[in-house]
Amino acid sequence: MLFDGIGDFFLQMLEFVSDLESWQQIGALLLVSAIPFIESYSGSFIGILVEMQPVVAVSVASVGNAIATFLLIAGASRARAAVLNGRKGGDAGVPSKRRQKISKYMERFGVPGVSLLGPLALPSQFTGPTMVALGASARSVYFWMGISIVAWGVLFGFLTEFAIRWLG
Repeated sequence: MLFDGIGDFFLQMLEFVSDLESWQQIGALLLVSAIPFIESYSGSFIGILVEMQPVVAVSVASVGNAIATFLLIAGASRARAAVLNGRKGGDAGVPSKRRQKISKYMERFGVPGVSLLGPLALPSQFTGPTMVALGASARSVYFWMGISIVAWGVLFGFLTEFAIRWLG
């Protein structure tokens, strides 16, 4: 049932982008790629399926994903600074399961590893801000999340283009 819902959502996003004029598709893909779980990799896939040039699809999807992720990282950085500046001791509370999982992976792989491997488990819009909330340098998270977003977009763009040529 869950996969049916995900498949339906993906098809709706594909239809949304494909039903527009070609110049409007760029703006639509930019917005769609800002959605968690769509991101640069599925955005690249969608863009290529609606017959955008692969370089354009990957670029637009990566920019949309990066804008959303970077805004959330900036918010997490400001929130962390405010909490640390206002804290007068005491317990910070019980961390969520997602935060515990990311913390475990940060200890093991660091910011580069979590950024590059994170999309296998969670959207960049979750992992980036969580890494900053856990104390990672916002500058490092921006850098590595940017590399990750572009790398995943290029990888899926390449695989999509390869599959279309192979099947066609």
